[in-house]
Amino acid sequence: MSLIFRPLFEKVSSTYTYLLADSKSKEAIIIDAVHETKQRDIGLIEELGLTLKYIIETHVHADHITSSCPLKKKFSDAKIVLGEGNPVACADILIKDGDNLTFGKYKITAMSTPGHTDGCVSYVIGDKVFTGDALLIRSCGRCDFQGGSADKLFDSIQHLFTLADETAIYPAHDYGGRTVSSIWEEKAFNEMIGGGVDRAEFVSRVNAMDLSLPAKIHVAVPANQVCGANIISNG
Repeated sequence: MSLIFRPLFEKVSSTYTYLLADSKSKEAIIIDAVHETKQRDIGLIEELGLTLKYIIETHVHADHITSSCPLKKKFSDAKIVLGEGNPVACADILIKDGDNLTFGKYKITAMSTPGHTDGCVSYVIGDKVFTGDALLIRSCGRCDFQGGSADKLFDSIQHLFTLADETAIYPAHDYGGRTVSSIWEEKAFNEMIGGGVDRAEFVSRVNAMDLSLPAKIHVAVPANQVCGANIISNG
């Protein structure tokens, strides 16, 4: 018996949701669940006979609405987890850098990775790291809203780069259909910070990003600050 691992995709916001479970105890976690795909996720959890223990967010998202509270309403024993730097009152656990959670025989370790937002947390599980929007495949998160800081993000990515080279990277988004990378690949090939780019050049590159605001930011951020509680009644 081993780790159940199911990467799931939401196509409108190109968001990856990750379901992981201990195949023996059937205790499970879900990372970055999306409102529009909550029925898919609930159906898979029930089909596999899992007990959802933690509903984990890498940060307060600006491009989609979370299904944290709807999932908690369905699986009442599950606990909502966000990093301590997030301005939310809806989390059951505000996790700090180095804190651990367990599901079955597996351990999750929180890794504070601010920069995209001030409350970003990555999660290390064995040979995998779930990086949210801090470190993307060949890129990184933008830093121009929600307390973002390119300077902080540089330090956060350097922190991630201390993980073993073979560690698999699973980001919260990919807009080109890629599903996984590794620490050594991003050290070598990441277009923002790979190949030994220094702090000043990284900050310059991030600050030169010319991106429009996410279409849902004015709806998603307030909704996610209450973990999606205000949309439960809307289905």
